[in-house]
Amino acid sequence: MPEMSGLLPMLAMLLVIGAFAGVLAGLLGVGGGIVLVPAFFYAFSVLGFDGPALMQICLATSLATIVFTSIRSVQSHNRKGAVDWDILRGWAIGIAFGAAVGVGVATGLRSMHLQIIFGVLGIILGLYMAFGRQDWRLGQQMPAGAGRAVMSPILGFMSVLMGIGGGSFGVPLMLLYNVVIHRAVATAAGFGVIISGPSVIGFLLGNPLRERLPPGTIGYVNLPAFLVIIAMTLITAPWGVRLAHVMDAKPLKRIFAAFLILVALNMLRRAWNG
Repeated sequence: MPEMSGLLPMLAMLLVIGAFAGVLAGLLGVGGGIVLVPAFFYAFSVLGFDGPALMQICLATSLATIVFTSIRSVQSHNRKGAVDWDILRGWAIGIAFGAAVGVGVATGLRSMHLQIIFGVLGIILGLYMAFGRQDWRLGQQMPAGAGRAVMSPILGFMSVLMGIGGGSFGVPLMLLYNVVIHRAVATAAGFGVIISGPSVIGFLLGNPLRERLPPGTIGYVNLPAFLVIIAMTLITAPWGVRLAHVMDAKPLKRIFAAFLILVALNMLRRAWNG
């Protein structure tokens, strides 16, 4: 098969990426997409799959993994009664609408523009992860009415443009509105299902330019990457959880924040030079 020469080294790199992402998710509680998108971008680029739809493929494939991991996370949190279903129901329509708009925008943008968006938002998230405080507050309860109508689509929209689930934006937002941390994490997993589900359907139905696509790409979703990442994170995420119980996660989180900022700056550099 003509694609096998590209498929085997791609699978080898994906095994490493999946293992790393799983450990980080378990250790630091960070969403997989914030790691997977730049990792996919680097791996596919190194292997020569750097066509005009590269960034869209990275976003779509990351979101495809989030469908699976978010559903499992919601089920686990719900068994412990941690999911705030009132917040989830109230914000669902707006988040889903924003995610759908995000897919339309993402497929219409050039890869360079998506790199810039990821870079800028990645720096903001890294700075918040490094310096944000859990006692910061914008209000005593989650916005309703006009506030929710504005903020919920923005959350879904920005998440799709970064290829991430509900945690990276949803957890800080809920903490700023006085939702306790364990409930915020659990409910943000539900945001991840709402964001990733409709967006992946849209990306699967897309028709990218076939130039230099990674083998096994359906629409904008790379199937081999999806399967390998799911398998590896199932194996390695529990390792990260065990490490979290024997290590102080706070300095590690700041190290990861610095790493994220460097990755985001590198994405901006590549966009500038590309």
